[in-house]
Amino acid sequence: MTTPPTTHDPDPVVAAPTYLADIRTYFRPEDVAHMATKGIDLGTYDGVEQNALTIFAHTSPPNAGMPPDAAGKWSANRSQTFKNWIVNGFPLGTSTPVTTPPGGAAPARLRKDVTTLTDAEFALLTTAFNGVMARSSTAPDGYFTLAGQHGLPKAWCLHHEPRFNPWHRVYLREFEDALRSVPGCQDVTLPYWDISTPLPDRLQHPPFDQYVLPADPGATATPPVTGLFPYTTERYPVAEITANVTSLGVLDDIATSMAQSLWGASDINGYQKFSIQAHDSGHGSVGPTMGVQEVSAFDPVFWFFHCNIDRLWLRWQHLNTATTLAGFRTTLAGGDDSWLTDPSFNPLPPFTATADQTIATDIGYDRLDLPPAPAETVMENLSGSIDAARTFSFRSADPVSVRVKGINRLNIPGSFVVSLLADGEPVAKRFFFQPNNPRQCETCAKHATVNIDFRLTREQVLDRTLSVRIDVPGHSEKVGTAFPLAQAGHPTVNARLLAGEA
Repeated sequence: MTTPPTTHDPDPVVAAPTYLADIRTYFRPEDVAHMATKGIDLGTYDGVEQNALTIFAHTSPPNAGMPPDAAGKWSANRSQTFKNWIVNGFPLGTSTPVTTPPGGAAPARLRKDVTTLTDAEFALLTTAFNGVMARSSTAPDGYFTLAGQHGLPKAWCLHHEPRFNPWHRVYLREFEDALRSVPGCQDVTLPYWDISTPLPDRLQHPPFDQYVLPADPGATATPPVTGLFPYTTERYPVAEITANVTSLGVLDDIATSMAQSLWGASDINGYQKFSIQAHDSGHGSVGPTMGVQEVSAFDPVFWFFHCNIDRLWLRWQHLNTATTLAGFRTTLAGGDDSWLTDPSFNPLPPFTATADQTIATDIGYDRLDLPPAPAETVMENLSGSIDAARTFSFRSADPVSVRVKGINRLNIPGSFVVSLLADGEPVAKRFFFQPNNPRQCETCAKHATVNIDFRLTREQVLDRTLSVRIDVPGHSEKVGTAFPLAQAGHPTVNARLLAGEA
């Protein structure tokens, strides 16, 4: 007698399903698009939760009306899993990370670690940078003009708001296009500097070590800005940069961002919150120029640094199955997506691309550092508060979240450092990146009150007196660095245990 082969059920019943691990995968892009025309959102947690009973009624076999095509019909097992999700209270859960490198067609442009470029590749990159830098200060594809889009004189950049990552993704491509426009450099791609490693020697020699501004970037700004011409970019010594990356928690915030199941909001939670904190502290780690928004993009290291920020975002997208617009929207649970889909809010000036067009990209990276096994990547969706209708738990291994809340950034003249002190000794600090005159920045004015989040072990804060200090490094020669907390909006210190769904 022959024993029939064991078959694997491709659609098993899940007893305790969650939205991020299971339910979101049930809705195909065509399902989402079809129902959107009827005013039902199947692409986000909020939309599915609000319409769960209707969805269950219309998709349950054997007489399901939706999806309309035979290929999309739900199995009895899938329908039971969805019912279990409803009965269990619509748990959000956490992502199941994708731990294998993405397949499919090769990217149109492959960006590499600058330290791995061959001598010929690096020579071509050098030629491209020299060519762009040699162009007139008024040339639209010249270095001075391109760098001036981020800071002075144009100050287009969108910081500390949802379009931050999309804006920079388009900006990097525009700069890369300019490099490719140099004769003979049509295949050049912009490399990245992995900030977890020391600043490479290759970036410490011309034309990558500094840039002498050929014109006054503040002369044509509105209103005009003085004091930044003549100007040559500056950096800290390599050992100091490395020490700053550690003391400002850059790598800690990168690691935290990579563990997030949700995109979140720029000043609340999720990937975006910690990605932006890592970005800001990375700027502050590198040097006086990178720490000043008005001139940071003139330092050639800016492009390699931001290329790495984009690489990390793409890595997070792959981990969370968020490399398409439909997949990305599933990570916006509880968040407003108007910045992504509403034509009134998704532009990325001065570029023609919109935020939704940046999610799927034909840019690739030679290394996304995807973990080799699921057990090595534990995604989270921790928060300081949770809906009382849900079950939740506190794990002893989870960190304490200490938030310096309610900082009025508009009163602080320039980028600043927030230090958390325990019994008078610093235990953590972060750099906040902003213009020298934030009151004249439209984006700053819209997001005037900001929070800084620290994740600490309980031993670092228990039975200790916590306090906060704000320093403004750029003012050390005039009035010292300390900034009065009373003038920064009287921020508060909130310490919270982070809760997760049980």
